[in-house]
Amino acid sequence: ALGVPPKWMLDMGKKNNVPVAALVGAKQHAVKQAEAGVDIIVVSGTEGGGHCGSVSTMVLVPEVRRALKSYGDVPILAAGGICTGEQMAGVMAMGADGVWCASVFLPTIEAETSDNIKEKLVAASSSHTVRSKSRTGKHSRQLSSPWVEAWEDKDAPEPLPMPLQTMVSEPALKKVADQAAIGHEGAKQLETYWVGQGIGLVNETIGAGQTVQKFKEEFIQSY
Repeated sequence: ALGVPPKWMLDMGKKNNVPVAALVGAKQHAVKQAEAGVDIIVVSGTEGGGHCGSVSTMVLVPEVRRALKSYGDVPILAAGGICTGEQMAGVMAMGADGVWCASVFLPTIEAETSDNIKEKLVAASSSHTVRSKSRTGKHSRQLSSPWVEAWEDKDAPEPLPMPLQTMVSEPALKKVADQAAIGHEGAKQLETYWVGQGIGLVNETIGAGQTVQKFKEEFIQSY
């Protein structure tokens, strides 16, 4: 996600038989990674949580697959908004070799997310996420909350460039999370977390293993 890995890193990976993956949000970035010799391309659409581009997964996956034809059989993992086995089957039909998932695991029992965030995630629809510079200075998708809304207001100051905005936001959000953990109602409303639009397809808190099993069953039923 931060550009092409340095040659020494790629060489070290190949020497030790460790595949090197790169996260991309645009076709031209995928081409540069393939030219550099990256082993796996993770193609992440704008639906994904955290830092993301502006192109949808449905457009980006086949676009990258076509662009990489001349570079051999470079494996592609689709990411961005994928929270079900049906979606996995769909992106594989468009040229992906598999999927890279994150948001679907955030409400699981084992996840690092707080109980308050887990409740918000399970209750959220796909429209309850927003792509904002308010947290890091670069566009990242997260749960909408009064914190994010305040930064997006027309009278709000412009977020600082990365990494300065992180230095502004993270200490404050840490205090918010600490207060939310002890039941402060205002803090519970303010608390946010990175998550993709696919969270609207997740409506329960179960184990990570159960989530994987559910994915497999949905995939088999739809593929």
